[in-house]
Amino acid sequence: MVVVPGMVGAAIMMNRRMTGLSRLVIEGLVVELAPRWQARHRDRLAARARRCGIGAGAKHRFAFRDRLLATLVHLRHGLTHDVVAAWFGVHRSTITRSVAEVRPLLAERGCRVPDGVRLRTLADVVAYLGHHPQALMDATEVRVRRPVEGRAGRDRFVSGKARLNTMKALVICDPAGRLLFCGETRPGSMHDITQARTAGLVDLLLHTPIGVQVLADAGYQGLGTDTAGAVITPKPKPRKGQKSLPTSVIAAHDAARKRHSSQRIRVEHVIGHLKNWRILARYHGRREHFDATIRAIAGLLSDHQHTDRTEHTTKRPKALPATAHHR
Repeated sequence: MVVVPGMVGAAIMMNRRMTGLSRLVIEGLVVELAPRWQARHRDRLAARARRCGIGAGAKHRFAFRDRLLATLVHLRHGLTHDVVAAWFGVHRSTITRSVAEVRPLLAERGCRVPDGVRLRTLADVVAYLGHHPQALMDATEVRVRRPVEGRAGRDRFVSGKARLNTMKALVICDPAGRLLFCGETRPGSMHDITQARTAGLVDLLLHTPIGVQVLADAGYQGLGTDTAGAVITPKPKPRKGQKSLPTSVIAAHDAARKRHSSQRIRVEHVIGHLKNWRILARYHGRREHFDATIRAIAGLLSDHQHTDRTEHTTKRPKALPATAHHR
């Protein structure tokens, strides 16, 4: 059977389940990223000594659109390069090279916000909070391959909570559940609050306008003091040796904790949407590529969250039940 890459690409674009993105979003990605990919390709050719001039020799048969689609399918479903190569009728090395070229372009885009700008760094997020002063924050862990035995720092990836080798990423979203930032990846052994401090979030929040609130879970207790109250965490549970408190005080304490949990549930939903991209269910790639992978997925997820879904609201007419008979 002869595989036609153009037909495969058209089928992937028409079926939203293949990439998780609509056709309009994919077309926008092609228009946005194709010139940047071509420019980097020319720079790569000009960076080394050549016998032939730039533009001579074999031409690309695997177009940028197909390279982008192959990368999206790989990220969405976690398929191996061999499987994606069989779909497009190319060699596995072509898919490997395509993913390595397209993934950084996707990672550099950042997260889209309603104002039309993109947030790429924590500094951009904190500046955005100056106009939209409330956000939700949490960290997510993704299981990765264990380092080779005998390699220095092998235990750095062992998570104390998951008891597995993981990488940790910082996730920030707005109260509506729209993703604002995902990145600052660290080894799984690092605590959540340490990750936020090493990322420079404390210094950034200290220079924000008064009134900015970042809701976080109990893993960030103590960060509120460091940020002059900008980070809000739930009240700690009463200690076991503490004297019994009045029933009304205990009820108010539990209600405050439950209210805080219900307010920040949106960030848990965002993390769940990130894990819908199967490559993050368990990351089998190189750990040094994990940061670019999760940032690329975060940018794509933010595009999905701002996509107009009116094209999918048309309802098909309901068929008669199988038991119904016309008289």
